Amino acid sequence: MSIAPLTPVLTALWDTQRSWKLDTYRSNGGYFGALLALKLAPIQVIAEVKASGLRGRGGAGFPTGVKWGFVPNTPETAGQPKYLVVNCDESEPGTCKDMPLLMANPHLVVEGAIIAAYAIGAHQVFIYIRGEVIHAVRRMQQAVAEAYQAGLLGAEPLGVPYPLHVTVHAGAGAYICGEETALLDSLEGRPGRPRSRPPFPAVAGLYGQPTLVNNAETIASLPAILVRGAAWHAQFGTEQSKGTTIYSVSGHVRFPGQFEAPFGITARTLLEFAGGIREGHKLKFFTPGGSSTPLFTEDQLDVPLSYEAVAEAGSQLGTKALQFFDETTSVLRTTRRWMEFYAAESCGKCSPCREGSQWLRQLVVRLEEGHGQPGDVELISDICNNVSGKTFCPLADGFVAMMTSAIRHFPSEFEAGYRRPASELFPYERSAVFPIPAPDAEPTPASRRVTRGEGVK
Repeated sequence: MSIAPLTPVLTALWDTQRSWKLDTYRSNGGYFGALLALKLAPIQVIAEVKASGLRGRGGAGFPTGVKWGFVPNTPETAGQPKYLVVNCDESEPGTCKDMPLLMANPHLVVEGAIIAAYAIGAHQVFIYIRGEVIHAVRRMQQAVAEAYQAGLLGAEPLGVPYPLHVTVHAGAGAYICGEETALLDSLEGRPGRPRSRPPFPAVAGLYGQPTLVNNAETIASLPAILVRGAAWHAQFGTEQSKGTTIYSVSGHVRFPGQFEAPFGITARTLLEFAGGIREGHKLKFFTPGGSSTPLFTEDQLDVPLSYEAVAEAGSQLGTKALQFFDETTSVLRTTRRWMEFYAAESCGKCSPCREGSQWLRQLVVRLEEGHGQPGDVELISDICNNVSGKTFCPLADGFVAMMTSAIRHFPSEFEAGYRRPASELFPYERSAVFPIPAPDAEPTPASRRVTRGEGVK
């Protein structure tokens, strides 16, 4: 059958008036998927999700139904507390799909949480949201309150005697809490730091009890699967990456935004939907899955955006955040910005990440300012080799992948840092998305954003 390049499923109601309200959601079939799930046996719900081919949308891409199957479901564990945690701690540079989802259609996440909790035998759900996005926290709190008032949560959700309660929790603002075990530590009131594994959260997670942690987009994908069936979901995408997903497109494009499409669409097609690179410029490089993935160049524009194809091409699909940069961009400037982020967000638990991120940041700053010393590029590569694969969580692997790919694609720019500052080779005002005002110019709403550091690459 012919499938349109853009397939709004999760985003179908985003342009509907007051799309976040319960009445709007229910008038468009909302909570019917949860009702169908509650009429099935939990094992049947898990089997349907497995058959759909749904993979986790948080970055790792692990098969969702298989992950659910890791949660103990034996007569011996029948009375044991179990928890579902919805990970909405989206905070990687360039990644912006979960927050628009929570703002535009929070009930989709609530309904998906009902389905997932019932499937694994959990009676308590925690929706963990990054604390800085207070508007998303309030929107989700409102949706949960509406669900309780309508009898969709509580002692008998949708009239079914399966007690289910949902708590919205605002994190304190740490990127590391996007890692599921660090998130669990944060929920328990401790500093967010990754745990050693095993045991895995499915066996001993929140408060030492079996816990399922799924990304917000993963949970939001469930209602459509229950209503339309596993075969319907599996028809989209590729053999190993099934379904539709939300791609975040930003950077030097004419129309940045969120684009929902099947897996397998190319970056070139998404770039066309975004209006192409800004007028008068050409593409230099882009991220296929966020700032923690190896960079791609124009040669990879036609790589299918699926987990398997992107991996084969030498990168990762990650959070599907495509940041496009044109020829005015200094790679040193970009990697410096990213390394400053990762150095600041390292929780400090693992010394290779704690020390390595700071050393890399210092070296990139030195090169970007034109004060590099011969051997700095080789030293960066050496540090990356000593950091990669030696930490509890993937944060360090992410910045290593970004850094090593930047050097591989643009070695001359790094070596130029021995002699000249990057600002001379690539004047930063040329790559700014918003005009940079003169120091004595009258402030405007746009210039206020620029002076706070927003919109400048």
